[in-house]
Parts: sequence; structure tokens; C-alpha cells
Amino acid sequence: MRALVIPALMLLAACDTQALTDKALRRAAESVVTPVVNRDMPAAVAETATRCILDAASKSEIEGLARDVGVEAGTLTVANIRAIASRPAAAACFAAGGVPPLRG
Repeated sequence: MRALVIPALMLLAACDTQALTDKALRRAAESVVTPVVNRDMPAAVAETATRCILDAASKSEIEGLARDVGVEAGTLTVANIRAIASRPAAAACFAAGGVPPLRG
């Protein structure tokens, strides 16, 4: 029994570390996306739009967005955010949350 408990605990610890890493990356990406969408809509709506965009983004896209934390989003980052926002999953989330489409 003990031989099964230790590997299970190690696996659980690894999962927790990955979940924490994913959460930190998402928060960093959120801090990049929110100011971009906030240019087109009020803050409360921008928060919903940001969630929709990040939900529609792949893990590698979230990692890419998170790399821009602490700096103003450049034209490539803004283009990536708008591309993700134009996906069907993001558009459906926008519609469900009463968020207008991003301009541009």
C-alpha cells in the first residue's frame, strides 16, 4: 500500500505545480490582453472579453501573450489578440456575455 501512496503523492504534487504554472501564465496573459480590449470597451465588459479570448487561446498562445507582461502590447500582440477574438469560440463567448466584437 505504501508503495502506491508515495508515487500518487508525487503525481499529485506535479499536477499542482503545473496547475499553478498555468494559472500564473494565464494571469500574466490577462494583464496583457485586458488593456488592449479596454481600448474598445468599458472595463467590466473588457474583463469578460479577456476571459473569452483566453478561453479560446491555445496554451502556446497564452504563453506568448504572457511574455509581453509589463510592457505595452505591440502591433503583433494586438493582432494576435484580435485573431483569437475572431474565432468562433471567442465570438460565442462574447455573444453569451453581451460583449460586442472588437473593432479593427
